[in-house]
Amino acid sequence: MDTSQRLIIGIDPGSRITGYGIILVKGSLQSHIAHGHIRCQQTHLCERLYHIYEKLAGIITEYQPNEAAIEQVFTCHNHQSALKLGQARGAAMVAVARYALPLGEYSARQVKQAVVGYGAADKLQVQHMVRAILKLTKTPQADAADALAIALCHANTRQSHAMIASALATK
Repeated sequence: MDTSQRLIIGIDPGSRITGYGIILVKGSLQSHIAHGHIRCQQTHLCERLYHIYEKLAGIITEYQPNEAAIEQVFTCHNHQSALKLGQARGAAMVAVARYALPLGEYSARQVKQAVVGYGAADKLQVQHMVRAILKLTKTPQADAADALAIALCHANTRQSHAMIASALATK
């Protein structure tokens, strides 16, 4: 792949459903490559975590992204849910680490701000903006839309950091 191009996988971890989205970034242009979700129907948590790892590893092998981005764990009122979410996130991170991909981590507020322009946007707003930004013909399922939004946030953040570094270098 051309060095001016980046293939980014965004991951929205969940212990029951993990979303993924892959975008191609060429300069300031962002285009959709793939998206979907990994549904875990296994009874035991350890089996669900392994399923997440295996499926993500397969997706990474198939598309060969050169960067990854994942949502950070948010504070839940239910500690058990937060713990399971963190474990699902860990399984996803191990899949990313297996391929030595650089990993960006973003809060839900950062992702929503980057895609919708409002850090407290709801899921429907995120889905709508992801569809518009990537010029999709259909609205992606919520977890896949979140994963695409995470990838878009990563692309925008990287581009902003590069512009700042360039500006500082010319001073």
